[in-house]
Amino acid sequence: MSTYSERDAYPSDVSDEEWSFVAPYLTLMRPDAPQRDHDLREVFNGLRWIVRTGSGWRYMPHDLPPWYTVYQQTQRWIRAGVFEEIVHDLRVLIRLGEGKTEQPTAAIFDARTLPGSIENGERGGYDGHKKRKGTKLHLAVDTLGEVLALAVTPANVDEREQVRALAEAVQEATGDSVEVVFADQGYTGPGAEDAAASAGMRLEVVRLPAAKRGFVLLPRRWVVERSFAWVSRFRRLAKDYERLPETVAGLHLVAFSILMLARMVKLLLAGSA
Repeated sequence: MSTYSERDAYPSDVSDEEWSFVAPYLTLMRPDAPQRDHDLREVFNGLRWIVRTGSGWRYMPHDLPPWYTVYQQTQRWIRAGVFEEIVHDLRVLIRLGEGKTEQPTAAIFDARTLPGSIENGERGGYDGHKKRKGTKLHLAVDTLGEVLALAVTPANVDEREQVRALAEAVQEATGDSVEVVFADQGYTGPGAEDAAASAGMRLEVVRLPAAKRGFVLLPRRWVVERSFAWVSRFRRLAKDYERLPETVAGLHLVAFSILMLARMVKLLLAGSA
């Protein structure tokens, strides 16, 4: 069984502090199970390498576990909802570390369109506004920019059609704590307001100034835009390279978990200094 200590480290490798937190979530069977041929930490490092570099699965470096091992384990983690649990618990810890309440009372919704690729075939749609064929990621974050919920649809699906599902997912993740959701003008209309209200939220649309000239930093909206910028640094998420929408969603949660793990460790180290 290959281990982390037997090779040179990659920048994407999980740190000791991060691994001590995340390992219990990733262990779906006993560490000494006879069918395990590769160190679980190394499998996770392989996944982090893929998401960070954007490489194809079959181009996995030879000093990491085989690509099919990492891919199959990734699918098991995604199906088990492992990364949803990780980001949920990390969000709570980060909020407490930042002096916030355990659960947010406000959320921000937005969506971005990922260009399609040959792998996703007919699954993509055409976004008439962005003039791009691909996949749309619908994202909900708290006021710190940490993920609350996300959904993946064809790019032609209107943002307003996903408000109800996204709002319900947010309330499930937060225990019905969110009272208001901020969104851009793409969410304008009574249908979106009613959908948010059905989940116990008030939808507030943040509008551009009438005399807009150049870039304008909009209140609240910039938070979710920053979250999109964070995950756009993960090259695997620059386009939709996946065959399954569940994998697209899962890899975005992997990226958020990587960012949140680093932020949590930084808070812990600052608190112990």
